[in-house]
Amino acid sequence: MSIRTQQSLTGFIASEPQLTFTTQGDARFYAKIGQEHYRRNDDGSFTQLDTTFRDLVIYRRSAERAYAAFAKGDKFIAEGYVRTYEHHLDGKTQRGEEFIAKKLGHDTARTTYTVDRARQPATVDTPPHDTPGAPSPAAARDNPAVSL
Repeated sequence: MSIRTQQSLTGFIASEPQLTFTTQGDARFYAKIGQEHYRRNDDGSFTQLDTTFRDLVIYRRSAERAYAAFAKGDKFIAEGYVRTYEHHLDGKTQRGEEFIAKKLGHDTARTTYTVDRARQPATVDTPPHDTPGAPSPAAARDNPAVSL
C-alpha cells in the first residue's frame, strides 16, 4: 500500500483569525497567513526576501478547534490543498487562491507547548478534550486562563 500524501503549508498567522458560518451552517475559520522566504548565500549566510501572504481556510469542527487554538503571530503547519477561485472586483473578474486546510497544528520546530494525554472516550471528528461542561472554543480563545 502506498503512502498517502497531501500538500502542506507552513507559515505564521498574519491576521486576527475569524470564525464565520457558511450558508449551510458549517463553521469556517479564516486567516491571512504569511510565509517568510530566504536565499542562501555563497558564504553560508542567509538573506531574508519579501514575505508572501495568502488566505488559509478550514471548515466544520476543525474550524472551531482552530479558532480556539490559534492567534495572530502563531507559527503553524497545515495539510490540505490549494483552491483557485474567481471573484469580481470593480467590474473585473480576478482569480484568487486559498489554502484549504484539512489539518492544522502548531509548528513544533517554532512553538513550545505541552500535550495533555489524558484518556477520553473518542468519537469521530471530536477531539479528546470535548467533554460535557468543557469550555466552548470561543471561551477558550478569548480567555487564556481557560484550558481545553
